[in-house]
Amino acid sequence: MAIKLVLAEDEALTREALTELLHLSGGIEVVAHTGRGDRVIGLLEEYGAELAILDVNMPGMSGIEVAEQVHRERPGFPLLILTCEARPGHLQRALKAGVRGILTKETSISELSRVIRDVHAGGHHLPPELLAEMLAVGESPLTPREAEILKAAEDGRPLSAIASQLHLSPGTVRNHIHSAINKLKARNRAGAVRAASRVGWI
Repeated sequence: MAIKLVLAEDEALTREALTELLHLSGGIEVVAHTGRGDRVIGLLEEYGAELAILDVNMPGMSGIEVAEQVHRERPGFPLLILTCEARPGHLQRALKAGVRGILTKETSISELSRVIRDVHAGGHHLPPELLAEMLAVGESPLTPREAEILKAAEDGRPLSAIASQLHLSPGTVRNHIHSAINKLKARNRAGAVRAASRVGWI
């Protein structure tokens, strides 16, 4: 029986090419694919998928956010992250969300097929160089709320807009941003956003 998987990748050309190549590799069937993270959960249930491959950056929900939701609702479900740029913070969050494999988009289709089979069988695939980088950077000093607020601040919107979006008071948002700036040893809000984004903490 072929391994039934859902592929979530926001670039249509990459998504369609991977779908065809995985079919040709034998023993793997892409039962559904999508360019949006917020469609993954529904597709897993609709098609009875046994594994999911998630891109990190997608509209709707990021691959990490999807993994965290799957981990809450279906603990132990096999997940693979596929990314252009594996940042240490993304790796930390992915591992906490139960992701069993992380691959860059430079991976060959034969290697991807092998890792899919290994992960489906209960194995793990975590490249040593990524693990070493994660250990070197260390755990994020940010609280979940601080990370959420910095993420909302990425586009430079005013405090009032962030407060409205997150249903918080402007004073609460200001305090969390000030705390994040201090923890990240940044000069200002923009510097804190850049520092946290660079290592994947937001």
